[in-house]
Amino acid sequence: MKQDVPHGLLTGKIIRAAFDVSNALGCGFLEKVYERALAVELQGAGLKVDTQVPLHVVYRGQTVGEYVADMIVGGAVLVEVKATTEDQPVYVAQVLNYLKATRLPVGLLLNFGRPKLGYRRLILNNKTAAVREESAS
Repeated sequence: MKQDVPHGLLTGKIIRAAFDVSNALGCGFLEKVYERALAVELQGAGLKVDTQVPLHVVYRGQTVGEYVADMIVGGAVLVEVKATTEDQPVYVAQVLNYLKATRLPVGLLLNFGRPKLGYRRLILNNKTAAVREESAS
């Protein structure tokens, strides 16, 4: 794992846990099933997991939107869970926007919708839309 990846050890643990969930459950369940199973796996590994985290989008000092992130692990990594056969650019944009709203530097987009787990590690640089993306599917 690259040392210059923010929270690289933590994201590695989350990805390994996601593979464990994927191997145990396979594909075909709803997102909520994978989200809950991943939370169980991560908590079993001793990690702090906050699920269904409310996010507020603020513009010029006023809340203009409210969203819910699937989970934040260790207070440091945002995790968005999908269960779809298609990779959509909108999912990447969603994670990047959630990172901006939370001011967290790194997020994981996990897709359990195929026989092989897909994941993307998204890193927000300097709170801008610039991103370094690492993926496997």
